[in-house]
Amino acid sequence: MPIRIANNLPAKQILEKERIFVMEEDRALSQDIRAIRIIILNLMPDKATTETQLLRALSNSPIQVDVDLMCTASYTPTHVAEEHLTKFYMTFDEVKDLYYDGMIITGAPVEQMKFEDVAYWDELTKIMEWSKTHVYSTFHICWGAQAGLYYHYGIPKYDKDEKVFGIFEHSLTWNRPVKLFRGFDDVFYVPHSRHTEIRREDVEKCKDLRILSESDECGIYAISDLHGRQIFITGHSEYDADTLKKEYFRDLNKGLPIKIPKNYFKDDDPNQEPIMRWRSSATLLYTNWLNYYVYQETPFDLSLLHELHHQKGPDGELLHNGI
Repeated sequence: MPIRIANNLPAKQILEKERIFVMEEDRALSQDIRAIRIIILNLMPDKATTETQLLRALSNSPIQVDVDLMCTASYTPTHVAEEHLTKFYMTFDEVKDLYYDGMIITGAPVEQMKFEDVAYWDELTKIMEWSKTHVYSTFHICWGAQAGLYYHYGIPKYDKDEKVFGIFEHSLTWNRPVKLFRGFDDVFYVPHSRHTEIRREDVEKCKDLRILSESDECGIYAISDLHGRQIFITGHSEYDADTLKKEYFRDLNKGLPIKIPKNYFKDDDPNQEPIMRWRSSATLLYTNWLNYYVYQETPFDLSLLHELHHQKGPDGELLHNGI
């Protein structure tokens, strides 16, 4: 099934060349089905590239997905045309009365700043609070995951002595099968590009969180709350094959301290092409999220999400179907 996007979104041409089925909104309106509604809060400077990566990741589900794009109103990015934002993006004020099956909060190049010093932090906290009652499952990526863990659970981030940069082996941590990682191999690969980390001891203090996956080399990768409505991913499974390559040569040309990304170029030689070894696990990750945490769990009437947030079982705990 297709993903539905705005008419003439630039990502459409790239995805169609890859033979990914996308449907413009005019055609989607003629279909009589209840599609999944996803909103992407895109905090990355290069909005078009991030759009394409995430739409590609969402496209492999058999479920029709309607996608809305949101940007911050309190900070205007400088790496994207104003026309693109005006045409394809909404602000929080425009969506705050709407309900969504799922939401993705992207990373952002602000990870070495204190959260409260980020220009749009106050706006982001309002959006994250709104997501509790207007979104069934929220999927946080990289800095977005750190921001979500800090806002919702008070978990801090820490600076690394050396940038985590490359493709790393990961395994599952949780002691029983987890829907998010159904179909995964015992070892799988994930791109990381970050200067900060979340530490296990802080997460383990929080009884409402579970560490689902981690890497011996670069630490925690996936965390979930007990009911799968808040998921935090510290890496970038959605990255293209050449994303780290572009980042490496960009920083090299600027004279910035940057090491060759680990386990990425053939023979660790930047003159060779990167080896793509994470696409299958990335596809599974997003497909599993859409299927098990969004499609199968969200009430048909999205307006019931507000009631669901406050609904409790006989033991006083929030009702949920588990991770």
